[in-house]
Amino acid sequence: MSLKACVFLYLFSAFFIIAGINHFVVPDIYLKIIPPYLPFHLSLTYFSGFAEITLGIFLLFKKTQKLSALGIIILLIALIPAHIYMIQIAPFYLGSIYVNSLLAWLRIPIQILLILWAYQYYK
Repeated sequence: MSLKACVFLYLFSAFFIIAGINHFVVPDIYLKIIPPYLPFHLSLTYFSGFAEITLGIFLLFKKTQKLSALGIIILLIALIPAHIYMIQIAPFYLGSIYVNSLLAWLRIPIQILLILWAYQYYK
């Protein structure tokens, strides 16, 4: 693996590990963007945080990289309803971040880019 590819792998992995930890540190941010029709908001927040941490770690190992990448893709697809809900409720504050309609809409293409990035480790 080239140095560039290795750096991108570690960045991608770190992104998910840090994001997952953040679910436990400031769960209120995530609770705010879970659509009301989904049950067990706190459990979903902790589960998705745990999944992000686990998948981020397993992405670093060749033996588990492909399965982890698939898990990240599935997780990112499962999170699309939260992004759509964000569009519906914008504008609002997510912690100290003001989320207007444009920012809420931008999360969808970012999600797609993350899915494509994860796919690079799946194939």
